[in-house]
Amino acid sequence: HWLLAWLGLELNTLSILPIIMKPGHPQATEATTKYFLIQTTAAAMILFAGIINTWHTGQWSISHTSSSAPIIITVAIMLKLGLAPTHLWYPDILQGSTMATALILSTWQKIAPLSLLLMMSNHLSSNTLLYLGVLSALVGGWLGLNQTQVRKMLAASSIAHMGWLITALALSPTLMTLTLVIYITMTTTVFSQMDTMETKTLPDISTMWTYSPPLLLLTMLALISLGGLPPMTGFMPKWLILKDMLLTEIAPLALVLLLASLPSLFFYLRIAYLTALTAPPATGSTKFKWRHKTNLQKNLPALMMLAILLLPLTPLLHMAT
Repeated sequence: HWLLAWLGLELNTLSILPIIMKPGHPQATEATTKYFLIQTTAAAMILFAGIINTWHTGQWSISHTSSSAPIIITVAIMLKLGLAPTHLWYPDILQGSTMATALILSTWQKIAPLSLLLMMSNHLSSNTLLYLGVLSALVGGWLGLNQTQVRKMLAASSIAHMGWLITALALSPTLMTLTLVIYITMTTTVFSQMDTMETKTLPDISTMWTYSPPLLLLTMLALISLGGLPPMTGFMPKWLILKDMLLTEIAPLALVLLLASLPSLFFYLRIAYLTALTAPPATGSTKFKWRHKTNLQKNLPALMMLAILLLPLTPLLHMAT
């Protein structure tokens, strides 16, 4: 039902606003205001599309759509998810949030809009989704190249991954579900590691070894997995998406998507390289972290294993979805 879908998305938005605003500093307030304006604009577009659809078809059901509603819905959900070309608000909002809030914005807040898109997948234009996916993968990769703030880099990473997700949706809804689960697992792992070690900028990463050397090694592996290098878990969805693209004979787009992942891979490897440094650059001006007792989150070891070691289970997971 269109009204219930709109109401669910609005509740989802309103419930996150106090969490973003909780730190109380001006940057958090600015991020909350931006997020509210963007999300309400997208929600208004969805309601507008629902009303137009009801006017044409005579019913509120999502499964019965007119020709004009899917276009408006696609634009609105692109805006909600922060996909290119409606992505510019996303890095600023993550930068104004705490690392834990940024994690919620990058994972949980994506589920409701993607579910709505999944329900409408039969009525959406595959070509539009493919081109938007490739554009997002390209923009996300380029956006992260010149960043020094970890949250902005992870925002660029999220934009690029959303591009892969939308491409997967255009090919197969079940493949999109698998890609989403793996994306959430890897993103949760990396954000949790950065939150545990209070890492906000690239220079912070170069002194992470003073906090916990084992956690540092696993962070490096999780970042490489997020970049999609084999034999890590992150390679699995990219492998399956490219295989499906080649089977549907859209090799040129598959090549562009593959090349779009190279800039993303560069900035993941840049962070991974900084974690591997035994001494940070410009040691005179670098503040080292005190080696306190490591306070790990209880679910982090399991998440790390899932983010790094799932590739051998690819056939099983692909069959399960």
